[in-house]
Amino acid sequence: MPHFKTLLQHVKAFAFDVDGVFSSSQLVLHPSGDMMRSMNIKDGYAIKRALEAGFPVAIITGGTSESVRIRFQALGTNDVYLRAHDKLEHLKDFMHIHQLRAEDILYMGDDMPDYEVMLRVGLPVCPADAVSDIKAISKYISDRKGGDACVRDVVEQVLRAHGLWK
Repeated sequence: MPHFKTLLQHVKAFAFDVDGVFSSSQLVLHPSGDMMRSMNIKDGYAIKRALEAGFPVAIITGGTSESVRIRFQALGTNDVYLRAHDKLEHLKDFMHIHQLRAEDILYMGDDMPDYEVMLRVGLPVCPADAVSDIKAISKYISDRKGGDACVRDVVEQVLRAHGLWK
């Protein structure tokens, strides 16, 4: 198997889960029934940098909160898939829209709903606090936990490998 740093050079796009990746696995329930998430500003910056560098970015989450769509669209991400119970179906849509192959994509997930997608992509990665089954199939485990700039970690590494991080 090629070394992780070599695989970074082949990444052409990113796809991410939300809960447990951009946010910690702890959610606060609002009296309205909405789940309140806290996200790391460094992850948002990394997403903007990836998009500016020409990398498509997909958000694929089983969550239903429109606040997630609003957050990522504000960063410039138009490929936001909410209510994604079959994440592989949404990954295929993202690939079709951007004319990508599965091996072109880095996907970061943290729990079992991400498992099938992670088996298909070229570079499956996860946060430090992902479940053991996800860690077992990941080619890289960030030293950062979900919600603690693990997205920034992998995006920065990819952009550096492509000579695009300033």
